Amino acid sequence: MDPSVAAIKRLTKELKANAKDPNPALEFLQPVSDNNLLLWKGRLKGVPNTPYQDGLWDISIKIPPSYPLHPPEIKFITPICHPNIHATSGEVCLDVLKAQWTPAWSVSSACTAIQAMLSDPEPDSPLNIDAANLARNRQIDPLAYDGLVRYYTRHYACSKN
Repeated sequence: MDPSVAAIKRLTKELKANAKDPNPALEFLQPVSDNNLLLWKGRLKGVPNTPYQDGLWDISIKIPPSYPLHPPEIKFITPICHPNIHATSGEVCLDVLKAQWTPAWSVSSACTAIQAMLSDPEPDSPLNIDAANLARNRQIDPLAYDGLVRYYTRHYACSKN
């Protein structure tokens, strides 16, 4: 079976599953258009009781023709402050989107992993060095990191309709 045909078949199945049982980590998850199942968009919800609470972040999802053998590329469109998310490109550094990817993961479950990462940053493999330094020093100055994250959340991610 052609890899892109396998990807389309798998993605169609995932779309149906998500319509039947939506992911609580997402406000929505859908293809950008009906003509291309390899480009999706979503809106990730902030984690309650964290500085990301009440935030909504638009994400873009580019799915390779070799999916599910290879992971989707997920990027933040809405600015976010996090050690493992690049401040300008929105690129996400998460092992399940790289070397730890397996076909058992889905687009939806990858989004859940990203949401979980928000409340559990890994400052030792940063894409945002400034946020990583603040996260590393949380015990010295716990308000600095949380305050900056809350600012970004309120300023950029709390005005979605």
